[in-house]
Amino acid sequence: MERIGFIGLGTMGAAMAANLARAGASPTVWNRTPGRAAPLLDLGAHEAESPSAVAAVSDVVVICVSDTPDVDAVLFGPDGVEQGASRGSLVIDCSTISPQATREFGARLARAGVAMVDAPVSGGFEGARQATLSVFVGGDDADVARAMPVLQTIGRTVTHLGPLGSGQAAKAVNQVIVCGAYMGVAEGIVLGMRAGLDPAQLVAALSGGAAQSWTLANRSGRMIEDDYPLGFRLALHRKDLGIALELARGLDLDLPLAGLTAALEDGLLADGHGDDDMSVLARAVGR
Repeated sequence: MERIGFIGLGTMGAAMAANLARAGASPTVWNRTPGRAAPLLDLGAHEAESPSAVAAVSDVVVICVSDTPDVDAVLFGPDGVEQGASRGSLVIDCSTISPQATREFGARLARAGVAMVDAPVSGGFEGARQATLSVFVGGDDADVARAMPVLQTIGRTVTHLGPLGSGQAAKAVNQVIVCGAYMGVAEGIVLGMRAGLDPAQLVAALSGGAAQSWTLANRSGRMIEDDYPLGFRLALHRKDLGIALELARGLDLDLPLAGLTAALEDGLLADGHGDDDMSVLARAVGR
């Protein structure tokens, strides 16, 4: 495996970087908030002082940060990746950001002789920890082939969907479908409980039929208990829905369910639920 750098040690990124370290990659890591690297150092990682310093000692730099402006800052801001990267190096962006911005970032890096692959992921913290993520990949064939050893270390299903930006477009589709799954389970669970059904018995019955889904199996319990420990932050899903809705507007397409979910999430954000798992949508239904 090439020399690997990893930038962004949040809930997802730290778990992904840990899997690379366990695979023997000894990644060089950086995080905007100090202190997040300590557990990774015990696994053989090394900490750098800036994104530029990470890029200076890496052939491949993986980025996993929150939003489009964050990727922009990490790549092109003071002490950014562009300043430290050597010609011929590769950036793999696992953040979920705008497809258009991804293409613009790739073009700018290409002028410096640096290739880029977009590779947003799905599967939540559980998938990041267990290296079972689904990875949606966009980029040139040769660049994607080069990225594959890294991507196959952090994920189970890795799919090359087309040129740069295609991974982000596919992630937008994923987040639209996810909102439908969560809304369906939330409405069903709240309806069943209000109707006086035993929720555990109800979930067991539903799991044997067409209503069975990952969301029902893994998030209905949180909705029943009205307790939403972190899995995938509501605030991040709302950000992702914004990207999907922007993409749809550019294609003259209306997404009514995504729009409704975005509005409900805005209300939950206003009530201080941004850091809860997005299954907190059940509270918007059950008010």
